[in-house]
Amino acid sequence: MSFQDAYDALLTRWDVPVEQLELTDEFGTTHVNACGPADGPPVVLLPGHGATSPVWFTIAPRLAERYRVYAIDLIVDAGRSTNSGRTPKTPADLHTWLSNTFDGLGIGRAVLCGHSYGAWIAVTYAIEHPDRVERLALLDPTDCYLGLRVPYVLRALPGLLRPSRKRSVSFLRWETQGLPMDPQVLELAGLAAEQPSTPFVRTKRPTDDQLRGLAPLVFVAGRSKSHNAAQLTRRVNTLSPSATVVQLETATHHSLPSLHADEVWAAWAHELPTK
Repeated sequence: MSFQDAYDALLTRWDVPVEQLELTDEFGTTHVNACGPADGPPVVLLPGHGATSPVWFTIAPRLAERYRVYAIDLIVDAGRSTNSGRTPKTPADLHTWLSNTFDGLGIGRAVLCGHSYGAWIAVTYAIEHPDRVERLALLDPTDCYLGLRVPYVLRALPGLLRPSRKRSVSFLRWETQGLPMDPQVLELAGLAAEQPSTPFVRTKRPTDDQLRGLAPLVFVAGRSKSHNAAQLTRRVNTLSPSATVVQLETATHHSLPSLHADEVWAAWAHELPTK
């Protein structure tokens, strides 16, 4: 199966009408999968590194009951976005790209949700552009409140230095620790690893003072190998005392966002705005 076929196959799992949008700016073409009522409050979804936007297939349809959902392929990663223009090299470049995407979608302010690397983009964007973020939702954020565990980085490194389908799937199986990962999610992630893409922008952790100004909804994966869940919870509660922290006891870092949708949706529906 080709990458594009695997992408489309997972997108059909959304079980709602999906509009595929292409937005052009100085960086190239950004691909957005949109669903939900056109007049609904906007939600922007940013995937983790190597995941691509179709992985929101268990969450996007539920959000689409209340929101206009925009799931974006990162301009610096595999997917249907193409960095054919200026290369993003700094966090500020990524923020400019995301602002351009908001503008192209006609969004003034939105609920901004990210997983992993996408959560880091969301956090740093909210710090720099608070006027454009209605509320933050973060799924097991990395390089925001904590750095990555050394064993996790060492295990991921071969797949980063010499990406391959086999290495990607092996890494995901290792991190998800026997949880029932969807075969199509693994298929797409494996194929995505072999797609040409612009190198992702290196993360820079926000300062403690910057984090104190945030009030995100944070989902913590209790079995994550990317960081210590208890330590992450303490850091969020200490640095962002207005945050809401939701423990996903059986989740691992990479079982999100496709698994645990019931728990994620229950907290989201209770905490985040619908108007």
